[in-house]
Amino acid sequence: MAAETKPEVSFEESFALLDIRLGRIIEAESCASTPKPTYRMVIDFGKYGRRTSYGRFTSHPLDEVVGRLVLGVLNFPPRPMGDVVSEVLVLGVQYPGRDSGEATFVSPAVNAKIGSKLF
Repeated sequence: MAAETKPEVSFEESFALLDIRLGRIIEAESCASTPKPTYRMVIDFGKYGRRTSYGRFTSHPLDEVVGRLVLGVLNFPPRPMGDVVSEVLVLGVQYPGRDSGEATFVSPAVNAKIGSKLF
């Protein structure tokens, strides 16, 4: 039997409201100012500017994070995380075999244009 899903919603009242775009991580470093281990990442979204994000992508070595293409939600309000504020939500899924909240990136299969909208 398949697992239950959340109630159905229309495209217009959900996905269409989100501004999800492709960016490239240009800087990444470990951050000790958040309640759990995170990386501070500066992401270039092309004509949409550079944004700083803090995320639990720490199962990836830092040298593999810089240069990675990622998807980020640009129109969520900034989110406080301990002593820092994350400007963009980078999309991820749970890293296999790790604690809840530890993530791996959602990335395109090819080198797509920076700033492209997810659809």
